[in-house]
Amino acid sequence: MTSAEPKYLALAARLRAITNEQPVGTPVLSERDLAAEEGVSRMTARKAIEQLVAEGRLTREVGRGTFVARPELTLPLTLNSFTVQVRQRGLTPSARVVEATLVPAGDLAETFNVSEHEPLARLVRVRLTDGAPVAVESAHILAAAAPDLLDAADFATASLYAVLDEQYGVRFDAGTQVIRAGLVPQGEAELLEVAQGSPVLQFLRTSTLNGRVLEHTLSSYPADRFVLQAAITPTRAPGSAPLIEQ
Repeated sequence: MTSAEPKYLALAARLRAITNEQPVGTPVLSERDLAAEEGVSRMTARKAIEQLVAEGRLTREVGRGTFVARPELTLPLTLNSFTVQVRQRGLTPSARVVEATLVPAGDLAETFNVSEHEPLARLVRVRLTDGAPVAVESAHILAAAAPDLLDAADFATASLYAVLDEQYGVRFDAGTQVIRAGLVPQGEAELLEVAQGSPVLQFLRTSTLNGRVLEHTLSSYPADRFVLQAAITPTRAPGSAPLIEQ
């Protein structure tokens, strides 16, 4: 700690390190007990706790106390991998592989513009941040574009986009993403550690390279752990009226 650093920030850093190792729902010390244990004022203890509440690491429940919160993930709407976006926010990404197999295109044949029998690499993972589940991701990749993809890396730790780029020269240059609200799909509630019927945000992404669809991914995020973020810029169509200035 530097002499110019407020005491509450130093205390918040220590609390952050402790709570990062604790399960969701673990109670934390009250302001009074924290102040006594750390040898600081109650005001310093209060501000340190408020700092972690503002970061989404702790949650306060009236009449009960303060507890370790589920991590809330804020991601921008960009054509980046989950791994890159999570690391940019100072969190540790990982995954549990649920399924990794070749499947016929079937209902996705039209999306990929291939026959129903064209093989796709199907990779289903539970995505984690700092060990906590935040999404179930079902990715389909055109197998012809990335032969033996599912054996190319350990996808519990590897980034799918990084493997596609570094080993196959596949770097998506465009894509579309549909976002819709819904209820957690059957079979995914347990994976996400949420109750059946919980609300989720579903991301349906189709990515292309040189105009050819190579990826189709459906991701489900529990609505209470996820925040959407998008930049908004004004647009004008040719011949339209000028923007009104305020």
